[in-house]
Order: sequence, then C-alpha cells, then structure tokens
Amino acid sequence: MCGIVGAVGRESGSEALDTVLEGLSRLEYRGYDSAGVAITDAYAAEPQILVRKEVGKLSALRNSLAEDPLPNATTAIGHTRWATHGGVTRENAHPHRSWDGKLALIHNGIIENADAYRAHLKTLDIKTVSETDTEVVAHLLERAFLAEPKPAGGEEPVGPESVSILELDPENPNPKDATRLVRAMSRVARDLEGSFTLLAIQEEAPGVIVAARRSSPLVVGLAEDANYLGSDVLAFASQTHQALEIGQDEVVVVTPSGVLVLDETGTEILHTRGLEVFAKTPAEKERLFEIDFATDRVTKEGFDTFMEKEIREQPRAVAETLKERLDAKGALTLDELRIGAETFRGIESVIIVACGTAAYAGQVARYAIEHWCRIPCEVELAHEFRYRDPVVSVRTLVVAISQSGETMDTIMAIRHAREQGARVLAIVNTPGSTISREADAVLLTHAGPEIAVASTKAFTAQIAACYLLGLYLAQVRGNKYADEIADYLDRLSEMPAKIQTVLDRYAGSPDLGVDLERIKSVIFLGRHVGYPVAMEGALKLKEIAYLHAEGFAAGELKHGPIALIEEGQPVVIIVPTPRRPELHRKVVSNIAEVRARGAVTLVVAEDGDESVNEFAEVVWRVPKTPTLMRPLVDVLPLQLFALRMAGHLGFDVDQPRNLAKSVTVE
Repeated sequence: MCGIVGAVGRESGSEALDTVLEGLSRLEYRGYDSAGVAITDAYAAEPQILVRKEVGKLSALRNSLAEDPLPNATTAIGHTRWATHGGVTRENAHPHRSWDGKLALIHNGIIENADAYRAHLKTLDIKTVSETDTEVVAHLLERAFLAEPKPAGGEEPVGPESVSILELDPENPNPKDATRLVRAMSRVARDLEGSFTLLAIQEEAPGVIVAARRSSPLVVGLAEDANYLGSDVLAFASQTHQALEIGQDEVVVVTPSGVLVLDETGTEILHTRGLEVFAKTPAEKERLFEIDFATDRVTKEGFDTFMEKEIREQPRAVAETLKERLDAKGALTLDELRIGAETFRGIESVIIVACGTAAYAGQVARYAIEHWCRIPCEVELAHEFRYRDPVVSVRTLVVAISQSGETMDTIMAIRHAREQGARVLAIVNTPGSTISREADAVLLTHAGPEIAVASTKAFTAQIAACYLLGLYLAQVRGNKYADEIADYLDRLSEMPAKIQTVLDRYAGSPDLGVDLERIKSVIFLGRHVGYPVAMEGALKLKEIAYLHAEGFAAGELKHGPIALIEEGQPVVIIVPTPRRPELHRKVVSNIAEVRARGAVTLVVAEDGDESVNEFAEVVWRVPKTPTLMRPLVDVLPLQLFALRMAGHLGFDVDQPRNLAKSVTVE
C-alpha cells in the first residue's frame, strides 16, 4: 500500500532529496496518512542520518522542509504511508530509526512476527517508541549490523560468487561497512515472516541503500551516475527510462555507480555498471525493461483532478490496449505467451480472479468469454478464492486482473492456482510487476499511469483486454472463424471514438442534469453486461462521494431491493439495446416499477431509444453499440456522475479517505 522511494547519487547536493520528494508525489496514491524522508551524505566529514516526517499529506512534509531545509546529501529514502500497524501519528510515520539513531528504515507490507521480536527487544532494554512493526525491524537490522565483524585487510565480497562493493562502486568512501549492512539485511530478512519491501541507510555506509523484498513491490531505476528504487517505476520515471525487476526474497545493494542483486543465500544474481547488466545467466538479463510512458502522463495537464483527466484519457487507453494486436498473417496475438497454443486449446474452464473494479471488469469478461468460446467462466474475488477449496486443474486457465500487478490478494490467489496445476494469464497495466512475472502469459493494458485512487481508465482498458483474450481463445480453440474475429476486432476499433462521443456530451456538464442536493443514497440497476456496470457505478460513488450506493441485477428488484424504494430515491438504470427486445422490455418495466413508487430515475440508454423517455427524469445517451461492448460506453456517465457528486460535496476526488491505490497487503 505505502509508497517507497530511494535515490543515491554521486554528487552531494539537493538532487537525491528532490528526486525522492518528486517520487513520493507520484506515489502518494499508495497512501497519504503521513510522509517522511531520511538522508545522509557520503562525503560529509562525519556522516549522519537525518530524518524528517509529518502527519498528513505530502504537502505537510514539503512545507516543513521549506521552512527548515535539510542539508545536502548523496543518499535519500522516502515513504508515504497507508496505516496498518498503529494510528496516524508522527511517531508511527516512516522512516523509523534504530535506538542509536544511526540507521533509518522504511517499509511497505506487514511483518507477522513483529510482536515476538518486540518482546525480545524489550528484554534487551531496547524500547520502541511507535506502534509499528517497521520500528522493530529497524532495531533488529542495527543489531545485526553491529554484530557483523569488519573485514580484516582489504575489501571482501558480500557473499559467495559476488562482486565486492568496492568493485561495484570504486569511489565508495566506506565499502567495508556497506558490506556489513548488506549481510545484516540478508540475515534479518530471512527471519522475518510476512510481506515486505525494506529500504535502509546507515551512517557508517553513507553512499549505499540496501533493500530487501518479499511479496511486496520493488523496482530499481538505472542511470549513469545515480540509481533509484521505488514501489513503482513512477517514482523515478523523470530520472531514467531503464528499470530492473527485483525478485522474491532478493536483497539489493544500490550505489551511484551500480546495483548488486543477491538471492536469499547472499549469492550474486546480477550486477550493473551504469546501464549495463552483468548476469549469471542470459535469462536474468531479461529483468531489464524500459519504462514505456512519458513523464507528462503523470501530471494533471490542466485538469482540476487526476480522476477527471483519466476519465478523459479513456479513448486513448482503450485504443492503446487494442493497438497492434495482429501478426503478419492477420492472427490475433497477446503480449507475452510463455505457454503454447496447444495448451490454450486444452483449456476447459476459465476462472477470473480480481478485486474491486478489476473484479467488475472480470464480470463483464465472463459474458464475452462464454459467448465466444463456449467454455464455463467464473469470476472470483481474489481474497476468497484460495479459502474455499476451488476446483482447479491443469485444464483451468486462471486470469488475474490487476491494474498495478501488485495486489496481494490476487498474487496469493494465482500462487494457489499454480500449486493446483492451473495456468495463469495476467492482465496488468504495469510491466515487471509481481503478477506479470509469476504468470504464464501477460496481456498488458497500455493505459498509462493511473494516479487517482478510484479507477476509471483502468476499468475500460481491462475490459478491452478481456475482449482480446476472449477472441484469442476463440481463435486458437476454433470457436470462431478468422473473418468473424476480424469483424469483432473492427467493431472494437470503433469503440475509442464512441467513448469520445460520450465524453464530449457529458464531461463538460457541471451536474449531468441531476439535482445533486437531493441525493443521499443511490441504487444502480442493470441486466446482462449492464449488471457489473451497475456495481462499478455504485462503487465509484462510494469511493469518492462517501454515499451509500448499491448495484443490483435488475431482475432481483422484486426479490427484495424494491423495498428500499421511497419517494425521491435516486435509481440509476442501464438499459440494454432495443435490438435485444426481451432484455430491453424487462428493464423498461423495472424503470416503470420504481418510478411508480416515487423513485427519481436516471437512465443510460442508446441513441434513438425513445421508449425510456416517459419513465426517466434524466437520460444519458450513448452511441449504438454491440451488446457485449456496451460497458465501454455505459460506465462513462456513471464515472462522471460520481466525479461531479464528490466535487459538489467538496471531497478530495483523487485521494479519498481510508483508501489507497495499490493494495499490497492481505
């Protein structure tokens, strides 16, 4: 959940701290309860660890640093917090220092055996001043550092078959103590239980950041005279476009000249000098990847909020996801397939695992996959999947949908699926993420960075990617002829323009034709693919406007939810196309039923569908669209409705209370 950033450079100045603060501003969607930084200078006569942290959003920390600047530094780490252990206080904010003040640590994740270690520290007269699990690790790491003997007579490698810190960075002023910190991190990380990314600096190793990762996101940015770490490549995208994946249970040493990656035994996996990677095996060189978006895509570009900007970016997000998907023979292809077409042909069932908005995208996908491929498709909430003893086999394809690729619940679900022999295909927006690395196949959404916590463009891009997956399965399984698939792809290629049409109609409207003062709770209704859209519309209103909202299958109305209808109750209804007359007729009847009981009806309907006019206070029109593709346009008025409602109520649209973008804890 939390955002972490690290930077270490060759020059002593403000650049390392400035880079960390810029990275934190881009990662603040991961948590904004508090923020803090720690610095040290490798070229100071007596290097010290200096820490500054503040409660509240990053602006509070920036104001503090503006009023009382920190000195120049070569090395900086920073953290923006989403509280897990302990309340929102300065004491609980990161970075945390060791009892002697010589080590600073930041952490994303949860340490499950922290309480046992806290009790042990107490017996050593080491008192904790916070309620966090992270402070416990800071003390453990400093104790391990002090227990490491200094190498006698010359620099030693960190571990077996690895370069020394001196080889990695010849200008490092104190490589021996850097080696001690690396070894201490390896020892402590092996004994910790839970999920974590840890970044540590120590004043006796001032030109080095040492990190460890287990089941929590971490990437490294490579440059010529500086190197960077972050929860996400967004953290350092303005500094470099070269990034390095870090694997499970690995320890990373970052200096200005190079990076060293070690496995859990301390054995070198690879090291870098500048942008060049020296790996033990050719496969490890493939960890290096290029960040594929421009830094201007993480600014508001004149919009009041990131959410509004990202809503307006949906035509591009869908177009980029669909772009260049045909090979030289005209066959549909996916991004990274590490399993063959024969395996896909043998698939007998599909299980989609996801959480939140991604799960609703999966609900839409189920209709398309079953219709096109004629195989059963289930959609599971990832956090429930492995606890209900699911029926999974080698002929099951598990599809994991996650914007960040780091959603812990989804990671644990796919690990369980693979233990049962299933194949896993990931639909993610982040190359190099944990889910993309652990999957057998990857389908990237190419939506670009999404900063607002409430997901919008990721939802439509995920749906578009799911359509591609459904058509690919239909292609390799022989469920659809080539000309049929080409026809579907042609229709999909028309969707960005249709999305733009809806945005042009309603994005500039201050209230979408609704009296916002009357709204206290909202019911959403839909049938077929409109049902998951109704649930997504309700979720958006809950997330950013803090209003009670529920999405129901319209057919369930008479089975209970109609009891909620009273005079003035707003009800949003997604009306199917009149070209599906049976479905259309039933939903129009639902509108009449709630209207007769005093509901205020807000209707999403196709252009030319005049049958809804007499039953609706407001009609939001969308272009005529094939039924399975309607969610790509139907959701847009609902996103805008939530955006305007939250704005009207004066809430922070981009950073709603209690939420964070990337849920990296279970």
